Amino acid sequence: MIITRTPLRISLGGGGTDLPAYYRECGGGFLLAAAIDCHVYIALNRNFDGDLLLKYSSTERAAEPATVEHPLLREALLLTGVRDGVEISAMADVPAGTGLGSSGSFTVGLLRALLTYQRRPVVAADLAELACHVEIERLGAPVGKQDPYIAAIGGITAFEFRPDDSVDAVPVKLRDDVRHRLEENLLLFFTGMRRSASDELSAQGAGITLDTSTRANLENVRSLGHQSVRALEAGDLGAFANLLTEQWSEKHARSRSDVHARIDSWIEEGIACGATGGKLVGAGGGGFLLFYAERKDDLRDAMRARGLEELRFGFDDDGSVTLVR
Repeated sequence: MIITRTPLRISLGGGGTDLPAYYRECGGGFLLAAAIDCHVYIALNRNFDGDLLLKYSSTERAAEPATVEHPLLREALLLTGVRDGVEISAMADVPAGTGLGSSGSFTVGLLRALLTYQRRPVVAADLAELACHVEIERLGAPVGKQDPYIAAIGGITAFEFRPDDSVDAVPVKLRDDVRHRLEENLLLFFTGMRRSASDELSAQGAGITLDTSTRANLENVRSLGHQSVRALEAGDLGAFANLLTEQWSEKHARSRSDVHARIDSWIEEGIACGATGGKLVGAGGGGFLLFYAERKDDLRDAMRARGLEELRFGFDDDGSVTLVR
């Protein structure tokens, strides 16, 4: 039995500049993200029936990888060359479609399990790039690179996405007291709305073309990502919180909808009830609200009154790991 554990993530700055359509054409992207202690688990075991038994939100049996219906499972099996004789089960602490990068975490954890099964060691950056290859190149999904990279590497990390598709990952240098305050005062609330990142990005036109206004918007977002890292490393959490709100304003301007108008009202209410700043996590269309708040009681009461359930979390420094082999 092989079991892998891979963290989900919250994006803290620069979201959207990890899209190939942006960083390849605009001189590179920059993004700040944190892995959190909510995870995707992949269990892989020998299947004595000799076929492929795959369990996720559905269950399917297949004689060979090419006939597997689940696209990520199919392409990961084809890529690694595992053809038969395995049972794979997937579980997660948080459901998919909630803006926490579950697809990237699933792919990273799945590839780690398959490579471990084959006794093929892999470093975190290479694992992340393999997952990006599956999602972006093999499946053509209009998604960015942040999710596989933060899932594989973990921690609170800044990423440079270069036009040649290379990625530099740099841990953010936080004083211990700043890290503790950040972990204590970041709060997540579920909006109750779910949508896949690829669907949302397709609706926004991201990953396909960049018009002048979208390009300018993402250049502002990239700058806000750099500013967010500087604020954290300086220990200025008030400035960091204000930057969360600025990033939401850029996302809202880039993709206006009735759903985002409702989210905007919740963020405004959260700030009025004690949060210093807030944003929507993920591609958009639903998912989780992220607030920074040192006065938390009123914020929690306001979100509870709106039916938004809180998800308590901490940071994950390990990235994707194999727990059992």
